[in-house]
Amino acid sequence: MHIVSWNVNGIRAAVKKDFFEAVKTMAPDILCLQETKAQDSEVAKALESLSNFSLNSNSADKKGYSGTAILSKQAPISATPNMGIEVHDTEGRILCTEYDSFYLVNVYVPNSGQKLDRLEYRQQWDKDFLAYLKNLEKKKPVIACGDFNVAHQAIDLKNDKANYNKTAGYTQIEIDGMDNFIANDFVDSFRALHPDEVAYTFWSYRFKSRERNTGWRIDYFLVSKAIADKIKKVTIYADIMGSDHCPIGITLSI
Repeated sequence: MHIVSWNVNGIRAAVKKDFFEAVKTMAPDILCLQETKAQDSEVAKALESLSNFSLNSNSADKKGYSGTAILSKQAPISATPNMGIEVHDTEGRILCTEYDSFYLVNVYVPNSGQKLDRLEYRQQWDKDFLAYLKNLEKKKPVIACGDFNVAHQAIDLKNDKANYNKTAGYTQIEIDGMDNFIANDFVDSFRALHPDEVAYTFWSYRFKSRERNTGWRIDYFLVSKAIADKIKKVTIYADIMGSDHCPIGITLSI
């Protein structure tokens, strides 16, 4: 099974670029999108040509903001939005689909803000999201994918010292959050297969960051340790354009 995750930074903008060609090239069985920036009906309209996939989406209350969607060739058993905590559930950041042998959680984790004004909220989110995943795991293994808005280690961003505790996505609080996922038996699939590889998934639109490869690895597939041995391949599609993030893919024998 091949699953692809992609923060598209606006699905209506993405489909006007080479989005459908990229999907064809990557050939996913399941496609998880973050930051759709559209209401459910608008997501459905933008993606109507992908008629061989079943579509589920979760829009933010605020129009043109956040939002997640999952397209799946095999219709899931169920699709459930949000984590069931009111303070977290207005921004369309979580969508969970259930399959025979696992849960797939598509997530767009909140950014801590330019002035780190949302860092305290982010800390609570990480704690609640981990509890949510562990609760799902009581029934079936979990694959959690998406934009986690954190570079976990120094290898995961270009300028680690300049950004440490100054920039959203690389504060100790956010690093601790990812540490907690790993400590609670979730495996960072890319790092498990590529322990020393420098690779990024996000580049700012400023300062010619992508041309210079001044990037961050903030998009992940976290997989329950119980099925970590099923991971066959993890791909970062750095050459696929259309967003400030590139897609990432995982292939599992599941």
